[in-house]
This record gives sequence, C-alpha cells and structure tokens, in this order.
Amino acid sequence: MPDETLAIDAQVEDLLEQVRCQEGLETREQAAEFLVRRRLRKGTASLTGRGRALYDVKTGGNRR
Repeated sequence: MPDETLAIDAQVEDLLEQVRCQEGLETREQAAEFLVRRRLRKGTASLTGRGRALYDVKTGGNRR
C-alpha cells in the first residue's frame, strides 16, 4: 500500500491521539489507518446490505 501524507490540524491530531490510546495502537498513523479501514468496512456493509433482515422465499406464489 503506498504511503500518503496528509496535512492535519491540531483538532485532528488530538482525535487521532484519543483513538490511538483507546485502541492500544503505537502511532497516530496506525490510528488513522484504523479509522480508514473501519469506515471502509461500514461503507461496504451498507452498500451490500449486509446486516439486514433475511426472509424465507416462498415458492408457488403468484408474484412475478
């Protein structure tokens, strides 16, 4: 995975530090990667509909 450098302000730095401590990570870069991966997982789940209720398909109905 290529390394990307982002300019961040003090507020984002503080947030990354909180996430780092909460999740037991060593660096703020790991905290940023954790947040990106988490967002990707949640976004993918909402796109695919994973987590929604499943219903039995009844055969022999008149629906088309």
